[in-house]
Amino acid sequence: MALAFDEYGRPFIIIKEQEQKARLRGLEAQKANISAGKAVARILRTSLGPKGMDKMLQSPDGDVIVTNDGATILEQMDVDNQIGKLMVELSRSQDYEIGDGTTGVVVLAGALLEQAEKLLERGIHPIRIAEGYEMASRLAVDQLEHISQKFEFSVTNIEPLVQTCMTTLSSKM
Repeated sequence: MALAFDEYGRPFIIIKEQEQKARLRGLEAQKANISAGKAVARILRTSLGPKGMDKMLQSPDGDVIVTNDGATILEQMDVDNQIGKLMVELSRSQDYEIGDGTTGVVVLAGALLEQAEKLLERGIHPIRIAEGYEMASRLAVDQLEHISQKFEFSVTNIEPLVQTCMTTLSSKM
């Protein structure tokens, strides 16, 4: 370890072991990022469903939280990897925009990363994989529009609206 100074006279430390560390490149870097994203998704996956397990989280100051809420779990996690941080941000934006589905989007993203890893191992270029996901997304939206149903309600007939609200809120109560 050595001490050096920058052009403004501020000290910084040079670690000798740093030059021995190799930077990941290419396929190895992609696989490392994918495994970080999958790890975050794997943690949340077990909290889904009717038999979803609660997580006991301990903060650095010793507070304990027991929850199965994906947004809360991700807030409490200390994530260093950039892809892991993107997964946390994905959950936050889902919570901000929709208010629900924070765990689901992270688990879905983890599953997509898992499949992308298999395609990368087969030699498919990452841009082709992204284009395939984009095409699949368009097809899924088209299919959802095809199978969707409209329901009519009015000021005098709010029963369909009440039924929809009861269905969507049943998992929250």
